[in-house]
Amino acid sequence: MAENDYRLRCMRQMLRIRLVEETIAERYSEQEMRCPVHLSVGQEGTAVGVCDVLRSEDRVFSSHRSHAHYLAKGGNLNAMMAEIYGKRDGCIGGRGGSMHLMDPDAGMMASIPIVASSIPLATGTALSDKFDDNGKVTVSFLGDACLEEGVFHESANFARLRGLPVVYVCENNLYSVYTNLADRQPERPLTDVAKAHALESRHVDGNDLDAVREAASWAVETARTGTPTFLLLDTYRWREHCGPNYDNHIGYRTEEEFQTWRVRDPLERYRKQLEEAGILSAGSYAELERTLQAEVDAAFTFAINSPLPEPNEARAHVYA
Repeated sequence: MAENDYRLRCMRQMLRIRLVEETIAERYSEQEMRCPVHLSVGQEGTAVGVCDVLRSEDRVFSSHRSHAHYLAKGGNLNAMMAEIYGKRDGCIGGRGGSMHLMDPDAGMMASIPIVASSIPLATGTALSDKFDDNGKVTVSFLGDACLEEGVFHESANFARLRGLPVVYVCENNLYSVYTNLADRQPERPLTDVAKAHALESRHVDGNDLDAVREAASWAVETARTGTPTFLLLDTYRWREHCGPNYDNHIGYRTEEEFQTWRVRDPLERYRKQLEEAGILSAGSYAELERTLQAEVDAAFTFAINSPLPEPNEARAHVYA
């Protein structure tokens, strides 16, 4: 059945992203990865649910927490790992690392670490697509803190006035580094910020894959008609803001809060859901996990064996 096909495809994508990032966390202490890493373990449902409804020619812009978006949009895993290792075969030649992943062939246009800075890029791409009348949609993944930046308001206002085919996807994981949303913004739904700019919006559980996918399908197809949209997806990162470790002990969040969100793990919830529906068996899941881990291990081997960039390549793609 077609429905079963998408469910298994999304299950596979979430598991693949989880294994990639857990392997990064496990091996980061080897000190061969030549950049900081911002992991999205616990947030896989948002990336997969949104990207699964996109066409191959649709485009995505991401932030510093970019691995899941890159992989969910079809980015090359070998090139991603080589980039994180700072190697020549990386997706941008080892120049940018984890926070600058891109694969234009897959529609993954850029990952920009400065908070909210990918929003105007996505808005500009959508403006170009409207001029070209090519039917493409651009997705801008952003965090809750981006709504505190002026460029979000400028972009949202412009997108609505011009009727741009853009979707702003807010992954609300409650924290801007170590500061809770309640300490940064007044108490009101974040969708009210989008509504102030007359954006059509929906708010769903970001750890419920089917809910995300349904909302994303609405948002993307609405944007494709020239009405920009905003999705608010509630989720939670398990590991520290930047790095491979857990940091519940340092005081900005409690172990109790973490455990409350951990039982809402989008991967485990979906696995159980598919098993109960008879779509997936424990044995087939275990086999899938072995297959994907072998792929992940091979990507790390590829990255390690890839050569470092040559010194004479340092000025390539530098324009100022």
